Amino acid sequence: MNTKLHALTDASGRPISFFITAGQVSDYTGAAALLDELPKAK
Repeated sequence: MNTKLHALTDASGRPISFFITAGQVSDYTGAAALLDELPKAK
């Protein structure tokens, strides 16, 4: 069993948010979970 750590970063690469999934789960699942954390565009 393994895990994946999905990270949302700003333009400088600084972390904004993290989401952990099981290793066998699609990367889309982690990406979809982080999309709601994106700041609003200016």
